[in-house]
Amino acid sequence: MKTNAARLLDRLNIPYSTREYEVDPDDLTATNVARKIGMPAEQVFKTLLCRLGDGEYVFAAIPGDSELDLKKLALAAGAKKAELAGLKDVEPLTGYIRGGVTVMGAKKAYRAFVDEAVELFETISVSAGMRGLQLILAPADYIRAAEAAVADLTKALVTPS
Repeated sequence: MKTNAARLLDRLNIPYSTREYEVDPDDLTATNVARKIGMPAEQVFKTLLCRLGDGEYVFAAIPGDSELDLKKLALAAGAKKAELAGLKDVEPLTGYIRGGVTVMGAKKAYRAFVDEAVELFETISVSAGMRGLQLILAPADYIRAAEAAVADLTKALVTPS
C-alpha cells in the first residue's frame, strides 16, 4: 500500500523500504515500534506536531528514545516558546492520527525540524503516514524530502552519578 509519504519519496526518486508491524493501540510508542521492526529506538524517529508562541504549527522529529526539549525547538524555530499541539488538533491539521504522524505528505506543509542525532545513522525509520507501516531511508534523503532543518531538539539524558 502506498501512502502519501511513500508517493512523495517516489516523486523525488528517493530510495526507501517499508516495514510493517502489528499495531498495539495501547502502546503507540516509538520504542515499541522499534522493537517490532527490529531497529534500535534511537534510529526510529517519532514526529511530533508543535505550536509556537505565535500560533504557527511545526513538526519536530526526534529519536524514539528521546524527549523533545520545547525550549530548544523554539530557539531553532526563532520563536519565544513552543508547546506540543493538542491531540485533538493533530488529525485535522495533518491528516494523520497519533502513531502515524509523518512530516512527508501531510495535509499542509508545516516547517519541519529534525534532531541532529539523525546524522549519526546510515538509515532511519519514520512513520509512513499510517499506524503499522514504517519507512526506512537515509537521513539525508529524509531531510531533503521533509525539507527539515537539523537542530539540537532533545533534552540531555541525565545519567546517575
